[in-house]
Amino acid sequence: MILQYQDTSEKAAALKSPGTRLETLDLVRGITLVSMILYHGMWDFLYLSETGASMTALRTWYEGPGGHLWQQSICRTFILLSGFCVPFSRHIIRRGLQVSAGGLAVSAVTILAMYEERVVFGVLTFLGAAMLVTGAAGLYLPPSASRGKDAGHGRGKSAAGLAACLLLFHVTRWINLGYLRLGPSVRLDLPCALYTFGSGKLPGYLLTGLGFTMTGFFSTDYFSFMPWIFLFLAGFFLNRVLLRDKGPAEQGGKGGDSEEAGRVKEPSGHAFLHLQAPVLNLIGRHSLPVYLIHQPVLYLLTVIFF
Repeated sequence: MILQYQDTSEKAAALKSPGTRLETLDLVRGITLVSMILYHGMWDFLYLSETGASMTALRTWYEGPGGHLWQQSICRTFILLSGFCVPFSRHIIRRGLQVSAGGLAVSAVTILAMYEERVVFGVLTFLGAAMLVTGAAGLYLPPSASRGKDAGHGRGKSAAGLAACLLLFHVTRWINLGYLRLGPSVRLDLPCALYTFGSGKLPGYLLTGLGFTMTGFFSTDYFSFMPWIFLFLAGFFLNRVLLRDKGPAEQGGKGGDSEEAGRVKEPSGHAFLHLQAPVLNLIGRHSLPVYLIHQPVLYLLTVIFF
């Protein structure tokens, strides 16, 4: 696969035209999607086929630190990128509803057809909720003063927001297990009532969605609102730090979609922001449909060949 980039000296006009993309964001998303497909493909192979079930060593690695690190690299990249792309969107509420609908569809299909492997509060459900909350709070709107004397001050506030969100993500990383981590050896146990109230009923599920996982809850893909909202917002503030003066109203183009990673009017001309590998970029631009169809396809392939 050959990476391509735009030579800014020869294509300055293209970079200044409305609708120019930061193609590297599509590329990173595409690479992450391929990694996710391989990860899920291995899961199907190991747990849904007789051939995979006999490969004890591979299964041990997959269930151990190596497989966990692989899984975390995928989900953290997706969530950080999704937050990073929020300021590019004029229609974050609409996008949030679309992604939420995709999450509900995945949950419905797995509950009805694959109950033992059901997905409840999966990554799409989380991303949709994060987009809706971000849109409702108005965080995606461009700052009123993003240039001149206030630009440095605004970037400083964004850097502080980035640091705070990363710290909160680390502190709340263990909230599903019932505690917060305040330091290397400092742990704060949370009230048991948060994890037992309304267990098995609607209140229990609502608290589980927030991060207070009720007893007996099971999902093969579980991303509660906390701690992941803090990583999502870290991506948002990272965008403000790196591309401070380009909010959606200033970016022009056709606007409107967080999936349209980096559609800006006057992006940075640095070649690193315009890396392209055509197939991977194409996959990255269509991440939602790829996510929705990849598991049925993998399942079918596993049944046919293994």
